[in-house]
Amino acid sequence: MTAPSDTQDADEARNHLDDLADGCGCAEVWEYLSERREDEE
Repeated sequence: MTAPSDTQDADEARNHLDDLADGCGCAEVWEYLSERREDEE
């Protein structure tokens, strides 16, 4: 078994942000994550 590459780890860590538009700012990221948390409850 081989260990995943650093690039693969980084890609997996960002997958939850795939729906965000390129170039959005911190406020948009926080709002998006907040809405996702509310949906999970």
